[in-house]
Amino acid sequence: MELSVSGPSFEEIQIPVPFGFVSGKWWGSKDKQPIIAIHGWQDNAGTFDPLIELLPKDLSILCIDLPGHGRSSHIPSGLPYYIFWDGLAILRRIIKHYNWRKVSIIGHSLGAAIGFLYAASFPDDTEMLISIDTVAPVIFDPSEIVKNTGPNIDKLIHYDSLGVDKMPSYKYSEMIDLVVDGHHGTLTRKSCEILMRRGMYRVKDNKYLFSRDIRLKVNRFALPSFDVTNEFAKQIRCRYLMIKAVPGRVRDNWSLFQSILETIKHSTSDFNYVEVEGSHHVHLNDASKVVPHILNFILKVA
Repeated sequence: MELSVSGPSFEEIQIPVPFGFVSGKWWGSKDKQPIIAIHGWQDNAGTFDPLIELLPKDLSILCIDLPGHGRSSHIPSGLPYYIFWDGLAILRRIIKHYNWRKVSIIGHSLGAAIGFLYAASFPDDTEMLISIDTVAPVIFDPSEIVKNTGPNIDKLIHYDSLGVDKMPSYKYSEMIDLVVDGHHGTLTRKSCEILMRRGMYRVKDNKYLFSRDIRLKVNRFALPSFDVTNEFAKQIRCRYLMIKAVPGRVRDNWSLFQSILETIKHSTSDFNYVEVEGSHHVHLNDASKVVPHILNFILKVA
């Protein structure tokens, strides 16, 4: 059992999958079914550390590393990541592995989109969904998808040709600088250090490599259209909480997501929407803004 800085404890786990394993941090008791927490694209299970450290210790929460992220196995070489559909399948595998029913999910960004797909695909098996700053899989203009398909295939082939020996390594401070710069000011340095606890590993000469699969950078295959996404939304029956960061993720087509939210509002009898001030990673940068809403929702009698 590994102890966190603030007191709550977690256990590192590995769940077998056909291509290796999915790693996770299981906070709290393993004697009861946990809430499943799913991180965003190129993040990892550590994204929820500050949030969980402010939640009651009697909550059981399993934070997973999606394939290719954190300490989880990468998918076999030569294959692309279909990040939304891969996540949906992995989540179902984990739930069937433990034989859980009526699951509760917290998701941020990509994790929220995966939770959306799961709640819609298995409406009778989903108790509640908490989505942080993302509603559903990202919706692109069809012309953009077509235009980028060829270049993305070439990128995938290029990344597949890069072995670990060709990957650049960095000193610890350089690695953190890269992550800070890559998020363009939306992640604090402390938040980047939290993510990198399981987002990098040490190699020779006291340098580090990213643990995530570089192929994750090619992430726009098999994206659902607005119409398909809206049909998924019609199937959501579980209790639902959307936490929107303001300004949050500025690149999303929020007007389309608002339409999807309207559909969810009519498909579930327990729809909740709140806004909190902060960036896309508000749950990591300033968890205290998010925790009260999550607690109120979890403890609320539907």
